[in-house]
Amino acid sequence: MNLAEILIKDYTYELPAEKIAQFPLKERDSSKLLIYNKGNISQDTFHNIPNVIPKNSLLIFNDTKVINARLKFQNPAGKEIEVFTLEPAENTELVSALSEKGSAIWICLVGNLKAWKSGTLTTSKIFNGTECRLEAELLYKQTDAFLVKLSWQPGHFSFAEILEIFGQIPLPPYMKRDSTPDDKTTYQTVYSEAEGSVAAPTAGLHFTQGVLDSFKKNNIKTGFVTLHVGAGTFKPVKTENISEHDMHSESIYVDLSLVEEITANIGTNRIIAVGTTSMRTIESLYWFGVQLLQGRFKGGELNISQWEPYENEPEEPAKAFEAIIVYMKQNNLKYLYGKTNIIIVPGYDFKVFSGIITNFHQPQSTLLLLIAAFIGSDWKGLYEYALNNDFRFLSYGDSSILLK
Repeated sequence: MNLAEILIKDYTYELPAEKIAQFPLKERDSSKLLIYNKGNISQDTFHNIPNVIPKNSLLIFNDTKVINARLKFQNPAGKEIEVFTLEPAENTELVSALSEKGSAIWICLVGNLKAWKSGTLTTSKIFNGTECRLEAELLYKQTDAFLVKLSWQPGHFSFAEILEIFGQIPLPPYMKRDSTPDDKTTYQTVYSEAEGSVAAPTAGLHFTQGVLDSFKKNNIKTGFVTLHVGAGTFKPVKTENISEHDMHSESIYVDLSLVEEITANIGTNRIIAVGTTSMRTIESLYWFGVQLLQGRFKGGELNISQWEPYENEPEEPAKAFEAIIVYMKQNNLKYLYGKTNIIIVPGYDFKVFSGIITNFHQPQSTLLLLIAAFIGSDWKGLYEYALNNDFRFLSYGDSSILLK
């Protein structure tokens, strides 16, 4: 395929501001559900999704948890400065980085940088009767962000605890409001577990425990991966063609038990991604299996580059996952950890999934390109239907299930 021929202007649509949901519905599963089934479009309510998903399907969820990544400081003149923590400066697993005590160096975005002339920013709070103090020191600028040293007292607190004390939930930039206490709950999935994301895997926000429990009667199986969503998920494609776009990197974790579950179901039962993050994680995992089969994996962590699927020959999916199982057992690994930069664009040949549950995405985004890759040009009719039938868009918006 010729990636230079994929022009981002072909993947746009008019999204009126009033269609962007600023707040969630009171009941998670009361959102609208657009159903796309092999070209046919209909709609329902999300709490009925167990009746829409084919029996014996395997659903794969992302159990990442959003951290309070926005830290607010004031300079000596009283001007507010925001430090948005993105990822650890050193290539450290997030679990370890969030466990650090006393100080940590993170890659951050800085809001109102011009007000941070020099020196250290300081803020303090009383937490459980103890005064907590947090300092931020600007070290140096990277390409799109800054290296910031964060130090705190008492030093026995972990960085995760410090974020919980001082931080705020990082709502997407298209929500033109500050976060509220309710967002700490509503901007997390009910099954979120692994801390590390700076944005929610929003396809999962519609699920309630009741919906999850109802899958059992149709023998619908569930599995969980972890992809920590980075701020790059909101990064617009600014290049004319997609071949010039730099895809952001994200951390992924996959258990051996899920690899075995996928291997048992691939080619026999539908495997459905709950969200673009789950889809990118498992498709990345397939390409790791291809690396193993072709002898291209040189050890260390799993690492899937942006253009890996377009520069290498594919292998039979079942064999790729079987190779991963063998590798993990030989190395006594209960889970795989690594990074993926994979970008899924029109022309991509999906190896695992025949369905996806997802929200409605921004124009000219890599997320919309993934949807176009999955259902082809039908995405235009899908989005037109959603706009004409009062569906709510983006993170707190309504849902869709796309079945091929």
